[in-house]
Parts: sequence; structure tokens; C-alpha cells
Amino acid sequence: MTFKLFLQAIGKLVLGMLSVALLTFLPAGTLHFPNGWLLMAILFVPMFLAGLVLMVCNPKLLQRRLNAKETQKEQRLVVSLSALVFLAGFLVSGLDFRFGWSHLPQSVVIIAVIIFLAAYLLYAEVIRENTYLSRTIEVQEAQKVIDTGLYSVIRHPMYTATIFLFLSMPLILGSIWGFFVFLIHPILIVRRIKFEEEFLTKELPGYLEYRQTVAYRLIPFLW
Repeated sequence: MTFKLFLQAIGKLVLGMLSVALLTFLPAGTLHFPNGWLLMAILFVPMFLAGLVLMVCNPKLLQRRLNAKETQKEQRLVVSLSALVFLAGFLVSGLDFRFGWSHLPQSVVIIAVIIFLAAYLLYAEVIRENTYLSRTIEVQEAQKVIDTGLYSVIRHPMYTATIFLFLSMPLILGSIWGFFVFLIHPILIVRRIKFEEEFLTKELPGYLEYRQTVAYRLIPFLW
């Protein structure tokens, strides 16, 4: 662990918090948005704790995830479109709260919180199992196929976790219209997975055999 990495991680966290706060409360037109504060808490407190664990236990993985930039043209487009969906989803959710377009039952919000936290735990388990995780599509030096734990059930558990995180956020904010916007995200993930699997089949020894052994990509018995 280095002080420079610590500062970089804290800087990214603070920037993320400020960005999400602006996207949440500015469209809502007020700071009196309880669901917004709820989302901020369950999003960034676990993120901070996970960052501390990575900094101590696997600083190289933390460094890769902080600095990764997509090099493939098509994947840069997917990342950019995902960012637009994120922005639009929060904008619509905030406006929904301001103008009262939809009113979700509190039970739906609670279920969404549970799903969000479960997805966070899933994400943490993926990071524990796969130290080669990167935000970009690449093959690292001495990388091997991970086929244990969650990876013995589905081939892309990280994307599964990401989808549930994205889809639960607008429901936590109490917006069904924001949820409809975020439904675009799984479509983009499916496109990214198809490209990633083609790349890994060519570049990562043993991945073709892994694809033949583990049939499902995101959700068992569905896809």
C-alpha cells in the first residue's frame, strides 16, 4: 500500500460522491430527499470499506481498477452509452421525485435495498475469487481461467452483480420511470459480453473449454 494510491482512491471516492449527489439532489430540486440520502449511504459506505480491504489485501487490483481505460473502440462506445444511461436514469429519478410522476410503495424500496446490498456482496465475492478483474477487456500477464465458486455457475458474475446494482438504484430512489431508463443497461452489458467472450476465446488459453463447461453467462437456466 502506498500513500499515493491511498490519495488516488480517496480522490476517486470523493469525486464519485459529489457526482452522484449532484445527479441525485439537483434534479430533485431539494436536499430533503430521504431516498436520495439512503442510496448515497448504501452505495458509498460499502464502497469505502471495500476500497480499504483492497488497499490492504490486493493493492495491485485496486490500482488496476482505478486507472483502467478501455482501449477497444466498440467497448469505449459501450462504456460511454452506459454512462449516459446512468446520467439519464438519475436525472429522470430526481425529476420524478420533484414532480411526483410515480409513487412506489415503501415495500418496493425496501426490497430494492435488499437486492442492492445482496448485489454488493456478490460483487465482493467476485473480487475475492478473481484477482484478474479489470474494468477493461484485456488479458493480463500469467492470467488463467477462473472456474471455481461463482464462476463454476455463470461465466460473468461481475456483470450479473452490476445489472442488479443498476436496476435497484432507481427503485431505491422511488422512481419507476428511472427504472425504465436503467433497463437499457442490461442490453449494453449483453453486447459487451459477446465482444468480451470473442476476445477471451482468442486470447486466453482454456477459455473455449470453459465456455463449453459452464453454459450460462449471467443467470443460471436463463442465459
